[in-house]
Formats: sequence, structure tokens, C-alpha cells
Amino acid sequence: MKKVILVALASVFVACGGSEEKKKGFEYNRTKAEQKKSTSQKSTTPIDLSNKGIGPIKDLTFDKNIDQELVTKGASTFKQKCTACHKANKKLIGPAMKGIYERRSPEWVMNIMLNPTEMLKNDPIAIALLKEYNNIKMINQNLTEDEARSIAEYMRTL
Repeated sequence: MKKVILVALASVFVACGGSEEKKKGFEYNRTKAEQKKSTSQKSTTPIDLSNKGIGPIKDLTFDKNIDQELVTKGASTFKQKCTACHKANKKLIGPAMKGIYERRSPEWVMNIMLNPTEMLKNDPIAIALLKEYNNIKMINQNLTEDEARSIAEYMRTL
């Protein structure tokens, strides 16, 4: 009788324990609708390379070669004045900067750095970005044109 009970208990333990890995912590499986929603939450702001923005920069053409001296200055200025809201590869308070020139003209980028208040009031792309980023306004960092140009050159390297 003891053998039968022992065998029965052993078979219950083997059946329940199995070789399956035990999962630790919380697990959440997304539904297809949720997965679709999360992948579609990328930027809703239109790409517009013809918009030059509102500000002092009317025309800017980058040299074919990247100016490493400007990049170094721009990286330093970006770190001091921009990283509270912008990261290179991910959204933060503001958009990610990697690939910015695939979405915006160089003039627009320079003008938003130099003239954010006016741009956020009157430029359609800046207004759309403001809405997309919960109406958090870009602070005017009072950059000089040289500082903005060095940041623009740095962003070419991201």
C-alpha cells in the first residue's frame, strides 16, 4: 500500500513539474491591435524638405565633406543646451535627432534653433510637432548663428 501511494505521489510530482522552464515575474502578451497601435505611434508630423521655416536662415547648403572642427563644437554645445530634451536615437521631450535631414531642410533646423518662439506660433511643421509632443514648447537657448551651425553640422553625423 505504501508503495502504491509513493508511486502515485511521484507520478503527480513528475506530471506537474515537467521539464518546462518556470517563468519569473510579470508577463504580458500584446494583442495584434495593441502591437499595431504601438508601431504606428511613430511621428505623425509630415516630412517636408521644402519648408525653410521662419527666421534668419534663408539658404543653407552643406558641404559634401563634414567639417570635423564644427562637429566637435556642435557636439559640445548640443550636450550643454539640447540633451535635456533631445537624444540622438530616441524620442524624449522632443524628437530624436538622428536622421533629422531626412525629415527637415537644413534651413528649417537652423531656424527652429534660432527662432523657436516664432516658429512654434506660425510654422505648420513646428505647430504639428508641438501638438505631437504634448504642447511642450522648445525653449529659446539664445544660440548664435555660429553655435546653431555647429549643432547642425554635428547632427549630420548622427
